[in-house]
Amino acid sequence: MVSMASASVAPARFSYGRPPFSASEKSRRTVVVRAEAINPGIRKTEDKVVDSVVIAELNKPLTAYFRCWRSGTFPLCDGSHVKHNKATGDNVGPLLMKKQ
Repeated sequence: MVSMASASVAPARFSYGRPPFSASEKSRRTVVVRAEAINPGIRKTEDKVVDSVVIAELNKPLTAYFRCWRSGTFPLCDGSHVKHNKATGDNVGPLLMKKQ
């Protein structure tokens, strides 16, 4: 029988997947974006689906939010939907928030 005083317990080690990327690995990583439609069937007869919402409590007169998930200025629209729509035949446009 082993007493608790003489028992040796190794510290637990947990692995949560891969360790953080090194600087050289970060520069070698690439992101592949597949060109596929985001809008499967909403208002497909329109060239580009753009909705506007009028809100009184806004600081700016107009703010465009992306809905294509391609914008580099999350969550604001940077026009990436134009290239996405040409590549996929989709008709995604921004959500416009307008000050009342």
